[in-house]
Amino acid sequence: MKLAEALIARADYQKRIEQLKKRILMNLKVQEGDAPYEDPNEMLSELAEIRQELTSLIKRINRTNCEIKFDEDRTLADALTERDQLFDQRSVLAKVVEEASQHVDRYSQSEIRIISTVSVKALQKQVDQLSKAYREIDTKIQGMNWNIDLLN
Repeated sequence: MKLAEALIARADYQKRIEQLKKRILMNLKVQEGDAPYEDPNEMLSELAEIRQELTSLIKRINRTNCEIKFDEDRTLADALTERDQLFDQRSVLAKVVEEASQHVDRYSQSEIRIISTVSVKALQKQVDQLSKAYREIDTKIQGMNWNIDLLN
């Protein structure tokens, strides 16, 4: 199994778990004399099985990410961490740019003028650079995911 396939399976397991949790909650109580649409005990057993499979899969994904080299200096896990940090940093700066760019209308000259405390232009340039760096590292990671075999 390729790493990318394992990541898709992980996402599928996670969705199934969330759906099962909702279905279990919907079938916990019924009016006296009625039966639930689905047996919560069966769903709880299924949930336990899926969680066990998911745990095993995540361990294999993590082992693979820690052992596979991304480049000469970093593992795939290192690159994933850097990518996530680029995303977070870009998100914060993009929000700052959005807030700082909002224009506050004054209805008369006597109203207080609101000005930005940061350079929107400079921050937008940083956002663009972070976006590019994120895309580059993410593209390489995605490509590797389809070529790497999942470790046991």
